[in-house]
Amino acid sequence: MHIKWDDIVITGDPLILSAQIGITLTMLAIVVGVTYFKKWQYLWDEWITTVDHKKIGIMYIIVAVLMFFRGGVDGLMMKYQTSAPEMKFLDAQHYNEVFTTHGVIMILFMAMPALIGLMNVVIPLQIGARDVAFPQLNALSFWLTFSGAMLFNISFVIGGSPDAGWTSYFPLAGKEFTPGVGNNFYAIGLQIAGIGTLMTGINFIVTILKMRAKGMTLMKMPMFTWTSLITNVIIVFAFPILTVALALMTFDRLFGTHFFTISGGGNAMLWNNLFWLWGHPEVYIVILPAFGMFSEIIATFSKKRLYGYNSMIISIIGIALLSFVVWVHHFYTMGSGPVVNSVFSITTMLIAVPTGVKIFNWLFTMRKGRIQFTTAMLWSLAFIPTFTIGGVTGVMLAMAAADYQYHNTLFLVAHFHYVLIPGVVYAVFAGFYYWWPKMFGYALNERLGKWHFWLFNIGFNVTFMPMFFLGLKGAVRRSYTFSAESGFAPLFMLSAIGSLILAAGFAVLVYNIYYSTRYADRKISTDPWDARTLEWHTASPVQPYNFAITPEVKALDAFWYMKKNKEGLVLKEEELEEIHMPSNSWLPIYMCVVFGVVGFFLVFEWFIPAAICSLGIFVGLIIRSFDYDEGYHIKLDVIKKTERAWRGEK
Repeated sequence: MHIKWDDIVITGDPLILSAQIGITLTMLAIVVGVTYFKKWQYLWDEWITTVDHKKIGIMYIIVAVLMFFRGGVDGLMMKYQTSAPEMKFLDAQHYNEVFTTHGVIMILFMAMPALIGLMNVVIPLQIGARDVAFPQLNALSFWLTFSGAMLFNISFVIGGSPDAGWTSYFPLAGKEFTPGVGNNFYAIGLQIAGIGTLMTGINFIVTILKMRAKGMTLMKMPMFTWTSLITNVIIVFAFPILTVALALMTFDRLFGTHFFTISGGGNAMLWNNLFWLWGHPEVYIVILPAFGMFSEIIATFSKKRLYGYNSMIISIIGIALLSFVVWVHHFYTMGSGPVVNSVFSITTMLIAVPTGVKIFNWLFTMRKGRIQFTTAMLWSLAFIPTFTIGGVTGVMLAMAAADYQYHNTLFLVAHFHYVLIPGVVYAVFAGFYYWWPKMFGYALNERLGKWHFWLFNIGFNVTFMPMFFLGLKGAVRRSYTFSAESGFAPLFMLSAIGSLILAAGFAVLVYNIYYSTRYADRKISTDPWDARTLEWHTASPVQPYNFAITPEVKALDAFWYMKKNKEGLVLKEEELEEIHMPSNSWLPIYMCVVFGVVGFFLVFEWFIPAAICSLGIFVGLIIRSFDYDEGYHIKLDVIKKTERAWRGEK
């Protein structure tokens, strides 16, 4: 396959041409700005080569916000196209590309980086650790995720976007129906990012199990740590399935095998099963950390211990187990038969039970609590009824007979947005407002935060509630247009108006970040929320070593216990020792570049350059195997000076 000049500079489509110009100008502006302010060395030393879990977490969050913008623009384009009958803004092919990239970006390159970013920032602090178990592997995880995201995103302006839906079902995703390189971007970009995510799963399991502070038993861990542990266990079991599925897809598309080609003796349903064996646990990979975040925030702003701590743990383990035995509900209509459909209908309804337990846990936590209506708490409160709508409609879809009517309609689209946006996006926003002081030493503006909350929440419901009724009226999903005679126009227009309100809410968040960065008060408490967990028992922003002395945990809600009993709050300088920390490394960014280049060549089926450049991967592994850098020590006087500064001591 040979790439033509027109595949790079596409002049026939004004949207793509404007995107190319915008990307080029943005990159030039960044290069000129960094050069003008002489920040290259700072970026290299402090960010690009860092292995500090907090900075890596912030970089994940930056990627997530950028991808939210990109995926949101895709969503707005779809909404504009369907805002009136027979619209000509997007043709059928372009619409297919847009809704494919929208789904992939929002789930894999927005939700996952946002949640993993907050995990990176918070989890080592919550368990009283100085870093993750494998700091350099953590950096590699981020840079591979970044590499996969960038490779996937350039498909919009080079070569053509994938167009077989975010699920990329065969035979549509095969070469016979999509002969271009778009779905090669899907197969290889997701493969690279998936390897990074799998590394994250392994890293955090080891970190949580082996690096907890003295006295922190499993049953004294904060709920966000618990949900993160279970999430990473699911990642370790589920992501290899995606890796295998994408490898088989790559072989089919690049080398002419027939794993999924019916005419060649393959089975298209094999892809469906492999994809959803990963894909449904993936839903809980993004939902469970969100549940943990809501638990921390609701307990903090209710001034109460989380109600039913043990039942919460049992329920998240139950969800993790059941998440692997519900995948067939995604294709009730594909001929599995009544017995199979019935079994998976029951398992799907069962998974609603432990999820429902959590709703009551949060409600009882707030009961008789002294609730503070901060922006983070507002997001948590809005999540409960909104997510419940998604859960109830999920039970409706769990019934196989009813699903025959709902499945290919906008009812299903509304359902999974009512699950994923309140269940993930609301949690990410709540987490931003809650942990922002810990990350940066200042809080996001609460007044702007409430504007963000109300605009986004109203916009979300106005956007997606009409889609339930459109689906019940028979409006099908994945369709780029509809007729005036259908009678769908008013609800489609209402949904499009809602998406503009939604976009305005996101714009307020971006402005809030800008405004707060410039004007927010830096002289705030290191514990501004009177919180309960150990991440607030240190400076804001957190020093590189996290804790001068690893805290000792004596009870659940360790920091709350320490404040209540006035224990462990005063630092005894005679107990301080030098702290060993890992050194920065250039290898993760090097591997990011090499994987990206190899992936790009494979997308365009330039196998000889890909093979040559892939040697760079092995070179990186060899260099790492002979890396004897044992890190560095933070001197005692530096630790004393740092601790006195944030504690307000002389």
